Amino acid sequence: MSHFTPVAEDPPWRVGLQSARATLVPGMVLVAAAAAVVVAYYQNAAAHAALERLAEFRVRGGYYYSAVTTALFAGAIPFLYLRFNPATRALSPWPHLLFCVGFWAYKGVEMDALYRLQAVVFGEQVDAGTVVRKMLFDQLVYNPLFAAPYGMLLYAWKDAGFRWATPLADFRAPRWYYRRVFPVMIAVWAVWVPTVCCIYALPLALQLPLNSIVNCFWVILFSLITLQQNRPAASA
Repeated sequence: MSHFTPVAEDPPWRVGLQSARATLVPGMVLVAAAAAVVVAYYQNAAAHAALERLAEFRVRGGYYYSAVTTALFAGAIPFLYLRFNPATRALSPWPHLLFCVGFWAYKGVEMDALYRLQAVVFGEQVDAGTVVRKMLFDQLVYNPLFAAPYGMLLYAWKDAGFRWATPLADFRAPRWYYRRVFPVMIAVWAVWVPTVCCIYALPLALQLPLNSIVNCFWVILFSLITLQQNRPAASA
């Protein structure tokens, strides 16, 4: 999830399609990389052995592993990249680092719990039917109805200087979900539907590690795309 303020003149669905088009090529690179990890796990003995060792370490770490690795890969590393990128430095002051690390540490635990819950509900098999059921729940229930809305509110709070007045006023305005969440979901679905299928094609112990790595690049990519889209509005 990233800071995202759709351009006022454009309808939300158009903003979402613009973001989806902008992220399509680099997003497909992320999908291809995730698919390559899955293929390597099942087809390459050396890669399989290395990933099995990672899975053992991840299981021993439990929720601590989830919090620390997601905070690092989806929180700290993307923030530092944006902080030291001249184009995004002004939008990434140092206090935001604490927010990013804390937010993504919690998200790591939340996503770990989601993966465990789905393993109980749908099973730990990696057949096509199980993978599709998990993807549909992830992308049509968990993300749009829970993760995306509260993530948007928290990032809006962060972008408003950690003051609630502006994001809450916007939240109370008509059609908040359509204006703020729906455009983001269009861009998210374009990349994350196939990516989530790759994640659920791996054993449970490897799902969060792959998610964390992909999220590292996704957060950076989506931040850069939304910054570029919003630049004209910022200067107006």
